Amino acid sequence: MIIVDRRRLAGAVGLGVLAQAAAVGLLATSAWLLSRAAEHPPVLYLLVAVVAVRALGLGRGVFRYLERLVGHDVALRAQAALRLDSYRALARTTWLGRRGGDLLSRMINDVEAIQDVVVRVIVPITAAALVIVGAQIMITVIAPAAGLATLVCVAVAAGPVPLLAARLSAGLDRWVALLRGALAEAVAEATEAAPDLIAYGPQVALDRVRRADERLRRAEQRAALAQGVAAAGQTLGVGAAVIGALLLGSAGLAAGTVPPVQLAVLALTPLALAEVVAAIPPAVQTLSRAKAALGRVRQVIEAPAVGTGDRPDGAATTRPGVRLAGVTAGWPDGPVVVSGLDLELRPGQRVGLIGPSGSGKTTVAATIMGLIPATAGTVDVRGRVGYLAQDAYLFDTTVAENLRLGRREADDRELIMMLHRVGLDLELDRLVGVHGTRLSGGEARRLALARVLLTDPDVLILDEPTEHLDGPTAERLLADLDRLSAGVAVLMITHDPRVARRCDRLIDLGRTVDLSVAERG
Repeated sequence: MIIVDRRRLAGAVGLGVLAQAAAVGLLATSAWLLSRAAEHPPVLYLLVAVVAVRALGLGRGVFRYLERLVGHDVALRAQAALRLDSYRALARTTWLGRRGGDLLSRMINDVEAIQDVVVRVIVPITAAALVIVGAQIMITVIAPAAGLATLVCVAVAAGPVPLLAARLSAGLDRWVALLRGALAEAVAEATEAAPDLIAYGPQVALDRVRRADERLRRAEQRAALAQGVAAAGQTLGVGAAVIGALLLGSAGLAAGTVPPVQLAVLALTPLALAEVVAAIPPAVQTLSRAKAALGRVRQVIEAPAVGTGDRPDGAATTRPGVRLAGVTAGWPDGPVVVSGLDLELRPGQRVGLIGPSGSGKTTVAATIMGLIPATAGTVDVRGRVGYLAQDAYLFDTTVAENLRLGRREADDRELIMMLHRVGLDLELDRLVGVHGTRLSGGEARRLALARVLLTDPDVLILDEPTEHLDGPTAERLLADLDRLSAGVAVLMITHDPRVARRCDRLIDLGRTVDLSVAERG
């Protein structure tokens, strides 16, 4: 699931080692320089150390910058690959019926967790481990007893303490990922229902958002407590390493086994390791959270496909149409809403689906488009299918960009011609607003129709085409539809008697009967 450029990752780790080694070396060299300078030797004896201090000070910043540059490059490449895998998984199935806010959180927040795995886990932990080993070797060479003592203290601070904290917060980290999705769902729902909330009062929706936010805040606070305990343990461990090195180094100095100028190096090198060790507890906890987040992404990628997702362009055919025989259908994980349906739709025919709300009209449309599979019977669809949804979504961009969702390669001339065909005189660069709020209801409906017609459909499914339109506007739209859909197989889903009267046949799902024009009188 996760693709990482290992060579670039190794480069980032190497630069991280150089940056942290420069920080430790800077303090150790400075300690030696100060101790040696206190002996008032000839200045030439100090020049190498002076240059080394300057080089390490400059190198620390340079190497850190390069490490961040290469590390983020690796992380962003991995994130792009993971996001593409997620989109491909969604394109193979249907997201209808899923919680939109939670899915959005998985696609954005949870996918971004791969950045943390690279930048905040792999690079700092690997670099810290290598630098700690190198520093301990240096201390052991100077004073073996001090090296052993600091090794034990630093190892405890860098190993068991972070792991214990991660174990304490593991459950909370998984809970944080779920709560983040719940908060996103509550916010998305409140945003989508904003007009209704303004009319009827937003308190219920806002209370839901506040409760979700409060649960997330409390979970993060409890997780932060574990991280604070780890930081305290790490500070105590490094402090013990400094004290142990100082005491054992002093004993070595008294015994004549440790040179006087090396005592400061023994004392300050473990102190320099504090910065190195400090990166480990948050990295371990970040790994715990990232595993929970990436697990949610894996669920999306590995989820069994429902329906066919994005239907490929229908193959050219001289006999386009739709044929349903004994079809039984319902939404995934839901009850059957349509049973034993027979329907045949040929070019030039108009069939209307009518029935009470919940009788399965939109379910039939989704089954024809392949968004959900039929649980029984056969579904035969030939040719390209165009769908005008009941509340067709218009993006907050220009008229042209909304139209090109229907056909990306369409040029401006084709777009203008299509606008004129549906009776619109809009500038292509006009912004339509969120959900098309800068257009009238009729303009928005016609723009959505123009987008569908740009696909040159052989089969056209119209879900409540006159929804939210006044009588005269609806009549004009229906007259234009008669003209624009001549020769096309049209399936009308409607409650509107004006639409039903324009159909050749009606299928009443509430009564599961097929009414011809003659039967309707």
